[in-house]
Amino acid sequence: MKITRIEVFKASLQLKRPFRIAIGETRETNTIYVRVHTDEGLYGMGEADSFTPIVSETQATSLAAARDLAALLIGHDPLDIETCVRDMRSFMPHNPTTRSAFDMSLYDLLGKAAGLPLYAVLGGPLRPFYTDNTVGIDTPDVMVEHAREIQGRGFPAIKVKVGTTAAADIECIRRIRDAVGPRLPIRIDANQGWDVVAAKQALRGMEAFGVQYCEQPVPVWDIESMAAVRAATTIPIMADESVFDEHDALKLVTAEACDYLNIKLAKSSGIHVALKINAIAEAAGMRCMVGCMTESRLGLTAAAHLVSARPNIVYADLDGADMLRDDPIIGGMVYRDGGRIDLPEGPGLGADVDATYLAGLDRFEIS
Repeated sequence: MKITRIEVFKASLQLKRPFRIAIGETRETNTIYVRVHTDEGLYGMGEADSFTPIVSETQATSLAAARDLAALLIGHDPLDIETCVRDMRSFMPHNPTTRSAFDMSLYDLLGKAAGLPLYAVLGGPLRPFYTDNTVGIDTPDVMVEHAREIQGRGFPAIKVKVGTTAAADIECIRRIRDAVGPRLPIRIDANQGWDVVAAKQALRGMEAFGVQYCEQPVPVWDIESMAAVRAATTIPIMADESVFDEHDALKLVTAEACDYLNIKLAKSSGIHVALKINAIAEAAGMRCMVGCMTESRLGLTAAAHLVSARPNIVYADLDGADMLRDDPIIGGMVYRDGGRIDLPEGPGLGADVDATYLAGLDRFEIS
């Protein structure tokens, strides 16, 4: 089997409400879809949603990078994922989100060629799991109301964005805990918003509120301070922006800087490297979460297959598509009551982009 041509589509999807975190705000998902065609009539689909403050890519740079990556892969055997990923990584090491779209396409093709859903190709079962839902940074009143809304929809946990000031964040979490009661797990994500002093103050002040874990309390480069924060609080620490690939995972494990790793396909450049991150964590006795940006259900379906296939991934934060007004995806993962995610059992991802929707998008083709 050979790759004969690749189509790249430019898409923008509006969010239901502005989504603010400590390092930036977004109002729409500026994504690209990639469709990889083969000489045997099969094609694979992938998605790249770049959140610039984290991955340093924009939709414009992603489209430019996709043109070059597509040219690189023409003529490759798409089932030889090891070689395809190695060549992409060697050629373009610093565009993980763009590369993730091609990686997803290759794994979609692998599943279709095997006639198996991706979770089975990865050697795992179809297992039930649940996602949390996220409260972005806003006024305390708005954040409390959003938390109540998430609780009312039956989600098993609430994730709250923090990273402003220690005092303001402590008060916000106190109010949310009072609003939702003592049982519902609250997870927090500072997105690098604190320095080491503020992180210690904030987390010590939140220990009484039953916080399940805190993501990325300090800047991405400061692994030493992350380890110091971890030692100063009873709240478990999860690395997010600090872990893009398996090399980052090994550094974090060695430094004893965190309790969990957050894997996102947009950071890891796709499933191939994500599997390596999880393997390092598992070898170290550390559990993982799979998170997301604000991808449509296409990209999130790839992430959901990974969660299903690897029991070491115990948390899922795959609410990105729930934030979008529009849904152009056919098939794919489905949100059920209570935050449960159901996967399709068709071959590959089991997801595609609506043909009518694609027909209205700007696109280019490399062959």
